[in-house]
Amino acid sequence: MVIVIGGGAAGMMAAIFAARNGHQVRLLEKNEKLGKKLYITGKGRCNITNASDMDNLFANVISNRKFLYSAFYGFDNMQTIQFFEELGCKTKIERGERVFPVSDKSSDVINALHRELQRLKVDISFNTEVTKIVEKDGKAVGVIIAGKKEMLPADAVIVATGGMSYPSTGSTGDGYRFAKELGHKVTKLYQSLVPFQIEEEYVRELQGLSLKNVSLKVYAGKKKVYDDFGEMLFTHFGISGPLVLSASSFLTSFVDREEIKAYIDLKPALSEEQLDDRILRDFSEMKNKQFKNGLDKLLPKKMIPVIVELSGINPEKPINSITKEERLGVVRLLKNMELHVERMRGYNEAIITKGGVSVKEINPSTMESTLVEGLYFIGEVLDLDALTGGYNLQIAWSTAYLAGTEVKEK
Repeated sequence: MVIVIGGGAAGMMAAIFAARNGHQVRLLEKNEKLGKKLYITGKGRCNITNASDMDNLFANVISNRKFLYSAFYGFDNMQTIQFFEELGCKTKIERGERVFPVSDKSSDVINALHRELQRLKVDISFNTEVTKIVEKDGKAVGVIIAGKKEMLPADAVIVATGGMSYPSTGSTGDGYRFAKELGHKVTKLYQSLVPFQIEEEYVRELQGLSLKNVSLKVYAGKKKVYDDFGEMLFTHFGISGPLVLSASSFLTSFVDREEIKAYIDLKPALSEEQLDDRILRDFSEMKNKQFKNGLDKLLPKKMIPVIVELSGINPEKPINSITKEERLGVVRLLKNMELHVERMRGYNEAIITKGGVSVKEINPSTMESTLVEGLYFIGEVLDLDALTGGYNLQIAWSTAYLAGTEVKEK
């Protein structure tokens, strides 16, 4: 009997491949249904994987990418797509090579996995919380379930409990506790792929404003830790969106000990000189208007009052009396809008957890613990993480495939 703890992406996948390989499998899920976190991924659309080449797949992994060599080559993104297509979940590729179900419904991904589990006669137990993994003579021999005294025996145990992110979905760090109790090292945990809380009050006025084709630089003290181009979003507490979430992956180790500043370039395609020329042209066409009405062609409507205020120029000032120095101040502001990052938001808003069970104690070819025989760790519970775009789910599928395929019964 192979016991899989956790019915999320990695757990369902491992149970499927273990069952396909002839094992009797029992899947234990503490929620009332499978795939609770998977249901909300990709804003409810489920970004299954990324269809880019292998080099790009590895480049988007932040922690311990070398460890994933066997996993990614054992079950790659193309095999993932094929796997879901064969289960009747048709896929499509969107911008950034992100792969989604054609229906745009994460429930279709979960249902496809659930149907396959049922077809393979995997025994699924809902509302079943594991409190302990039992080890004897260096081997995993079973689990203890909350409210039950007897051990549920197993030949092998696969831990797929996820991290700490979105705790409302059941990810409450159980896997880290199991790992520690069995002598494993768990690296420092951080929330990652998470929005920033910003000190500046005016971000509240920009709530809901989405910016495309902007560049974001983030500094920890004097060190530049992130610089990229893309989309971001203002919220009631600060900033979010793909650029910000990706930046958070590089900030975790600095956030408690350095001052963090973010700089937005609202016009990255233009140099300061080109932007100044552009503003001069706009101003010459509107020379009799007031400054507050002179930025309509340049900026989203919601942003104009904020930029006007930050510029320090009187909003009522006629455009034809704005000095060169004032105009260049506006240019610098648009190219370098400074924000002070108060903190990263909490686990309840984080897409993933950074850190986890040390991969130094896991066999990369099988996902089996090198300390406890018959014990496997897969997915987010491991010290593995990647940027947004389907890469974290590919880590889940690939590590789960290896464990499900390599798991052995005594």
